[in-house]
Amino acid sequence: MDDDRLARGLALRSEVLGAEYVSRSLEQADDFTRPMQELSSSYCWGEIWSREGLSRRDRSLLNIGMISALNRPHELKLHIKAALRNGLKREEIREALLQVAVYCGIPAGMDSTRIAHEAIAEYDADLAEKAV
Repeated sequence: MDDDRLARGLALRSEVLGAEYVSRSLEQADDFTRPMQELSSSYCWGEIWSREGLSRRDRSLLNIGMISALNRPHELKLHIKAALRNGLKREEIREALLQVAVYCGIPAGMDSTRIAHEAIAEYDADLAEKAV
């Protein structure tokens, strides 16, 4: 594995998803799960997310739609919070989820909206806690 790409990916992943989340993921990794953590950090973050062709904000918007369509609730919650860190407004996330409902089905839109609502509440609570 390319050490520079992995280092770049870990740094970017920490900025977008939160340093605590990434640290916890790496600390909890064992011999079975560590290769997936390294692949994700190197390939997704070090290779694709670090490209200049799209902004982080645009990548977050794309991820919301794709992850909603794929019905991956854990990843969606994580990427909703990342989207807020990357500058998406709550209204823009809502609009993206309305579009998901039309193109992927109402159940996908409903589930994704519920998950996004939870993620936004958690994100706001974390901000309030850090402000104290």
